[in-house]
Amino acid sequence: MPYSSILDVESLNKTFKVKAGDVEAVKDVTFRARKGEVSVIVGPSGSGKTTFLYLVGSLEKPDSGEINVFGDDICRSDADLIKYRQEHVGFVFQFFNLIPALTVLENAVLPMDICGKPKPNEKQRAAELLEKMGIDRRLQKSKPNRISGGEKQRVAIARALANDPDIILADEPTGNLDAETGKTVVDILVGLAKNDGKCIVIVTHDESILNAADWAYRMIDGTLTGIELPSEGETEE
Repeated sequence: MPYSSILDVESLNKTFKVKAGDVEAVKDVTFRARKGEVSVIVGPSGSGKTTFLYLVGSLEKPDSGEINVFGDDICRSDADLIKYRQEHVGFVFQFFNLIPALTVLENAVLPMDICGKPKPNEKQRAAELLEKMGIDRRLQKSKPNRISGGEKQRVAIARALANDPDIILADEPTGNLDAETGKTVVDILVGLAKNDGKCIVIVTHDESILNAADWAYRMIDGTLTGIELPSEGETEE
């Protein structure tokens, strides 16, 4: 039976223990994300949205709950988490997280090397992804410190696509960019959903990104609630 959702999160919880006391970062969150759609979660700093994204991306382990990908709970074993991280998910971060010592092309190749399953024509695939993101062959030879913030984010998106993941998780992808460049990056992410069938999940404090959402949510103090988007043709007052 086919699953309508790629990602199904059920009753997810995460508490951090700090000196001042326990911090409930994510509280009983249930969430769905689908192929070919953009889900946007908005919330202020400290609301738990980045922790939630890290849980979904298996960079953090939940205290309880399920993260089902194509119907399989990835939390059952560490082996499932490793396979999921390598094969099914790509990350885009606010501060790009490019490796300074590597060229742009080498940064885009890196996820294919880390995966442990050498792919034929890795450099060619990385170069083609970078060109699709508007990074030409000349820039591909540059180190990250030689390119602009918008170009760095395009490289980060190409890198996230290297292993052809089903899910792209974007943590404040426009937070370090000017408004015009940020809009371009959001348009690229929307295009990956609409044209390539990727499942895109964006967490952000920037509520203007809600304009790009198929599904919208607000996170406050670790609790997630849905936001009703205007119908097509309907404008907000």
